[in-house]
Amino acid sequence: MSRLIRLIIPCVLLLLHAGHSRAEGEMDRYLSGLGLVDVSRRDSTLRVDIRYATPDNIIGTVLYNGITGAWLRPEAAIRLLKAQRLLRERHPSYSLLIYDAARPMSVQRLMWNTVKGTGKTNYVSNPANGGGLHNYGMAVDVTIADATGVPLPMGTPFDYFGEEAHTGNEDSLLKRGRITREAFLNRRLLRDVMKQAGFMTIPYEWWHFNACTRKEAILKYPLID
Repeated sequence: MSRLIRLIIPCVLLLLHAGHSRAEGEMDRYLSGLGLVDVSRRDSTLRVDIRYATPDNIIGTVLYNGITGAWLRPEAAIRLLKAQRLLRERHPSYSLLIYDAARPMSVQRLMWNTVKGTGKTNYVSNPANGGGLHNYGMAVDVTIADATGVPLPMGTPFDYFGEEAHTGNEDSLLKRGRITREAFLNRRLLRDVMKQAGFMTIPYEWWHFNACTRKEAILKYPLID
């Protein structure tokens, strides 16, 4: 990871001078104008910690200028609200905790450039292919928090680039002691409520959920620049 961070720092400096500097109110108006909604305003029980709006991320630098809410297309927002209801029906003291939602393509390009050639390209969508579902407001990165807001153990932190974050081999990870049974069950709970609400998983990140396919997003929704 340290090599990745060294690659990221020069790109961050380029981004900070690239003109993507909308103030928070302006960015809210821009996203709202694209038809997105801040889902956290629709349900006060949702918790939000947009990591790229703070230095508390793998890069260590703020990447989102003006984005602090969890913006999604209405179709995705409805599904996330349903997932929150399903979770609280099963565990009234739990809540979904949102790490990321809509993401500008300028940030996506930065992320891609930092992983290109590192063997970590599975974890970042290539902008040349239309980007990822975050760039259309149709993906969300999410975990589960307890009543005090502390995230439940999931086996890895958010944005962990490694096998332990994968979703297709969790039985093997558990048997080999790479994740605990508690983390295994917490992931199952998160995936159950998200899939019941209409989201789809991806192979490499337990926290990432898509509300449609990339092909559908490119055809139906404007890109977030």
